[in-house]
Amino acid sequence: MTTTPEAATVLSEGLDDGFHVFDTTLRDGAQREGINLTVADKLTIARHLDDFGVGFIEGGWPGANPRDTEFFSRARAEITFKNAQLVAFGATRRAGGAAAQDPQVRALLESGAPVITLVAKSHDRHVELALRTTLDENLEMVRDTVSHLVAQGRRVFVDCEHFFDGYRANPEYAKSVVRTAHEAGADVVILCDTNGGMLPAQVTATVATVLADTGARLGIHAQDDTGCAVANTLAAVDAGATHVQCTANGYGERVGNANLFPVVAALEIKYGRKVLPDGALAEMTRISHAIAEVVNLTPSTHQPYVGVSAFAHKAGLHASAIKVDPDLYQHIDPERVGNTMRMLVSDMAGRASIELKGKELGVDLGGDRALISRVVERVKARELQGYTYEAADASFELLLRAEAEGRARKYFRIESWRAIIEDRPDGTHANEATVKLWAKGERIVATAEGNGPVNALDRALRVALERFYPQLAKFELVDYKVRILEGTHGTESTTRVLVATTDGEREWSTVGVAPNVIAASWQALEDAFTYGLLHAGVEPAE
Repeated sequence: MTTTPEAATVLSEGLDDGFHVFDTTLRDGAQREGINLTVADKLTIARHLDDFGVGFIEGGWPGANPRDTEFFSRARAEITFKNAQLVAFGATRRAGGAAAQDPQVRALLESGAPVITLVAKSHDRHVELALRTTLDENLEMVRDTVSHLVAQGRRVFVDCEHFFDGYRANPEYAKSVVRTAHEAGADVVILCDTNGGMLPAQVTATVATVLADTGARLGIHAQDDTGCAVANTLAAVDAGATHVQCTANGYGERVGNANLFPVVAALEIKYGRKVLPDGALAEMTRISHAIAEVVNLTPSTHQPYVGVSAFAHKAGLHASAIKVDPDLYQHIDPERVGNTMRMLVSDMAGRASIELKGKELGVDLGGDRALISRVVERVKARELQGYTYEAADASFELLLRAEAEGRARKYFRIESWRAIIEDRPDGTHANEATVKLWAKGERIVATAEGNGPVNALDRALRVALERFYPQLAKFELVDYKVRILEGTHGTESTTRVLVATTDGEREWSTVGVAPNVIAASWQALEDAFTYGLLHAGVEPAE
């Protein structure tokens, strides 16, 4: 007995069925090495994608594994989709059988999904070697399965696997698979570059020819093995494809799939084609990073449109032009996709970079050329010593405020600190730190143990200060990076430490440079605490 799906929802208000954005993160994207999604993960990602406004979400292969079967069951019960329709994925029936009796076809129906995507062989060698059947039987498998599912009230899309390679080997047979699926009732036939070897010009020519010769509505599914998946997807659209299959952040097998976010941004901004609900494009950066968090992968900093470096400017020449007009070095306003412009401060910075960065950080330099020049020279001198401010905005802001205000912000004054590492004969270790400091006119000596000397210093500083500054209880170190500079000097090399800290609402990065890792870590910790207290609205005490 099959489950009848709920009535297929219409696409979002203002959109029509003439163009599809189809997401396959939960199936194809999950094949990326290092991604292992639980059912709860898949439900969370599905909600994010629905919020973003994609038209279709391919949830997996029900019947192929218990996890995907459970996902469809829970998705029907737990998610009320506002924009997307849920899609079940499966294969055409087995050779020599009948779709009506095929157990995996029955599982697709029992998933309750209103839309079903079937994968079909379109490369003659794959039919003969992988399916071990005849070319004619493969066409009958496509015809029988599509017509059976359509008769059961399902909307059917057909993925023609290895289509482009199959088309080069035997174009007439590849087109016959498209034609058969279309005539059997498939709404869209998707041409898949399964091996990811195509280039844009090849895709354009092939899609245009197949469209003219078959009359089918065509889609595109591109892998990124040549680094052309997004370009190939847009090339297919140029040739007449009206259905694009993508994955969030380009996740997928091998090097990945066409990235949903640059494809959608290009369609909306460059092509002027409305494919998302009103206001959804401005949520793109947030959605990209939220999905990255669910799959437990660090968001790509240099991803187009949504990466934190996508609108970051470092060269002084760029900054001078951006000060006049940001569009001179940016192809769009970053706010359109929910991102922001960032000025990076480094030894390449000029006065314009510093002035724009100050404005970004909320420090008005008032056009004071002498002040800005002092900051530029100090940054260049510090970077020569090994500091890096493009990765440590918080430390740069403290430097900037110290120059602008004529004094450094001080919440405490250090008298001395020390860290002790003890190795014991039984193989255990102990790390202890002691800090001596002054805060609000009082001298404090505090000692703490920790998991390593840096953690011990962090804890000792908290023991000393939390009585005066209870805000410190919210601070948490979330990342710690060490780099050895001038490595040819061996153990005498300079060490740079970058520390990322959060208060649960925002995150900031600080830097320390010293001849040893503990001293460099202490500098970064001191800046981290100072910056956090400053932005918590605490007045300096020293």
